[in-house]
Amino acid sequence: MTTLLILVVLALVAIAVWQMTKIFELSQLKTASTEIATDKDNKYNGYMLFAFLIFIYGITIFSFAKYAKFLLPTAASEHGAEVDQLMFVSMVIIFIVQTITQALLHYFGYKYRGEKGKKALFYADNDRLEFIWTIIPVIVLAGLILWGLYTWTNIMDINDDDDPLIVELYAQQFGWTARYAGSDNVLGGANVRMIDIDRANILGLDEADSYAADDIIVKELHLPVGRKVNFKMRSQDVLHSAYMPHFRAQMNCVPGMITEFSFTPVYTTEQMRQDPDVVDKVKRTNIIRAEKSAETGEIIDPWEFDYVLLCNKICGKSHYNMQMKIVVESEEDYNAWLATQQTFQETMASVTQ
Repeated sequence: MTTLLILVVLALVAIAVWQMTKIFELSQLKTASTEIATDKDNKYNGYMLFAFLIFIYGITIFSFAKYAKFLLPTAASEHGAEVDQLMFVSMVIIFIVQTITQALLHYFGYKYRGEKGKKALFYADNDRLEFIWTIIPVIVLAGLILWGLYTWTNIMDINDDDDPLIVELYAQQFGWTARYAGSDNVLGGANVRMIDIDRANILGLDEADSYAADDIIVKELHLPVGRKVNFKMRSQDVLHSAYMPHFRAQMNCVPGMITEFSFTPVYTTEQMRQDPDVVDKVKRTNIIRAEKSAETGEIIDPWEFDYVLLCNKICGKSHYNMQMKIVVESEEDYNAWLATQQTFQETMASVTQ
């Protein structure tokens, strides 16, 4: 109630100030003339247009210089370079168009400012100009759209031609689980209705399906470098989105259906840690951590770069914490790690005992 009364009082004070301002304006003898812009006013406004033009160009250059370091490092997937190139060309075109149009807009605003005795020349229509400013954007946008569609078609060409590794990404509030297809490279059948936590069947695998016996369920995703990976994605509860920024990969995980995405990792985790952009980011991050540790007395361990799987849909109150570590390693290291993991059949047998 007190808050409501305060708001009402503030509103009444604002109305009173506004009314007093209007009364003051009406009491001035030159009120009528101040409503009309003079040549001097228009000239100053023209100068202000140029000042604002310099400001927006300056803030753009400053943003590039200051915040470019926060961009993602080199793409770690085979298709990532195509995505980055498409994004780069799009941004260059946008920047060039913005630079030219804003310069013309502000220049014309100054050059053709209002002056006493000057009458504006009015064109009812100009077919040539309309054709030019219509056809150029059409050609540019059509080119970008066709290029984007071609790139997307290549990226989404999910097939088994290159003997891909088959991995399922299972999303649920608020965590990820990965399932490998095992030695047969075929995932067993699964359904959320068959989930049995008491028997450690956390993904609802069909125990009667022979293909499920050698499936491997883990909480840390390991991928062999240079080998194509076909991801099958499921969600247990709400809409999630599997987002792997360093691989330029993202796909929604939809309850009740399986979505797919495919890519080939081209850099191991250790190789990416040597990337200059990553080295710089790790250094800057650890400086901040050290300063915070010194300020609060809290022990904060230094950060080390890792690939990560995130959820890119706001899926609930702990959405921010929904992530999984991804390790990209050599084929030999991957096989050695995989050999240490329990299969679904072994997990079920140990629970039964």
